[in-house]
Amino acid sequence: MVTEQQVREALRSVMDPEIGRPIEDIGMLESITVDGSTVRVGVLITIEGCPLKDRITQDVTAAVRPLEGVEKVEVPLTPMSPDQRAELVAKLRGPGAAAATPASPQKISFPDSTSIIAIASGKGGVGKSSVTVNLAAALAAEGHRVGVLDADVWGFSVPRMLGVAGKPVGFNDMILPLEGHGVKVISMGFFVPEETPVIWRGPMLHKAIEQFLGDVYWGDLDYLLCDLPPGTGDVSISLASFIPGASMLVVTTPQEAARKVAERAGKMAERTNLRPIGVIENMSYYLCPHCGERDDIFGTGGGQEAADTLGVPLMGQIPLLPLLRAGGDSGVPIVVSDPEAEASVVLRAAATAVARATKTRVGKPLALFTGGAFAGSDAESHAHSH
Repeated sequence: MVTEQQVREALRSVMDPEIGRPIEDIGMLESITVDGSTVRVGVLITIEGCPLKDRITQDVTAAVRPLEGVEKVEVPLTPMSPDQRAELVAKLRGPGAAAATPASPQKISFPDSTSIIAIASGKGGVGKSSVTVNLAAALAAEGHRVGVLDADVWGFSVPRMLGVAGKPVGFNDMILPLEGHGVKVISMGFFVPEETPVIWRGPMLHKAIEQFLGDVYWGDLDYLLCDLPPGTGDVSISLASFIPGASMLVVTTPQEAARKVAERAGKMAERTNLRPIGVIENMSYYLCPHCGERDDIFGTGGGQEAADTLGVPLMGQIPLLPLLRAGGDSGVPIVVSDPEAEASVVLRAAATAVARATKTRVGKPLALFTGGAFAGSDAESHAHSH
């Protein structure tokens, strides 16, 4: 007859599909009962209507059923009590998180092992979100733990591009992100219909970014990519105030007009305690799908000039390919659907360069920019004044 210890060991492989940690480690494994050839595994679920309860049942059954002597597996599911949920939240948030009060806002912090990268552009239409999701998917494919915060509150597009739909589960003031292609995602697109405009001003935008950073259970990420809206407005300033010292990647296209605006975004980073690490030039050239001839539709050199001005490397020049656009519409990034396409090769190399640039600087002090209207703590006070 199978033993309780054998069952417990088999269950070590069962992860909560929302939180991504073994069910035993987070207090969800309530009981194990062995009755002859029948094994009953009691599991606590976070809320009554947990959308993934069938998945939990399947995973537990799949782990226990192959054990010798087991013919039947029963998985009774019980919603957590308020105290049990509070205990789980405290465990997930980590020590000290509950000390925040309304008069003393919670300081948003991530583990030292998490690299936070803001992805910005001075103007819209340069493919910043497309670059973000492909970099995220490329990093995840390499085995890294990756999240994307879609901070473009008005023009959210990350859920569609990663093929993620649904509503995140929330309990005890925590939000569990959804996942697509190995990437955890949070976006305003999960909370409002896609066709509904978000008409918000500074204070509400600031609060939304604070909640996306502080109230979402991201877990132990290696990389958190933040897809910023175009320009240098409220959202960018708020993000900088919450995560000073984060890296910034600037996306531009080759033409002069885009380059000038992208440079302003990079300069804004320096003035708000973000650290520019590189430039990616999107839509660098068009490759004819029939003859392979290259055509510089938008000119040349803008990405390199922006990189030189900001004093950072040009990390990639991404060609304009129909497959790249199609991947965004279908929810399958090109680095996943066609890893050997020319754009995929460039994007994967850029992901490696971004990883190297962020990880080599972990723990090093940031040299703060001392001039300008939003230097140092002024950026934070400006954001909090909303």
